[in-house]
Amino acid sequence: MLGSIPPQVQNQVDLCFDISDKIYSLMVNRGLTKKQLADAMGRRPSEITKWLSGQHNFTVATLSKLSTFFGQPIVTVS
Repeated sequence: MLGSIPPQVQNQVDLCFDISDKIYSLMVNRGLTKKQLADAMGRRPSEITKWLSGQHNFTVATLSKLSTFFGQPIVTVS
């Protein structure tokens, strides 16, 4: 079943989950709840839940804001 998934789709899914895992890890390291992160980012907690689901299509602006908030890159480009 997984063999029928186009590589670009698999790469996108993997990247989305890597981003959500990174955000979750940074939240845990800071002891933040979804509500606290939502308040800091000017968003609703339900949006943070979507971010952490691995199914959100982040904008560069949002990734930049998250990187600034956490003081480290969420995504790196080489």
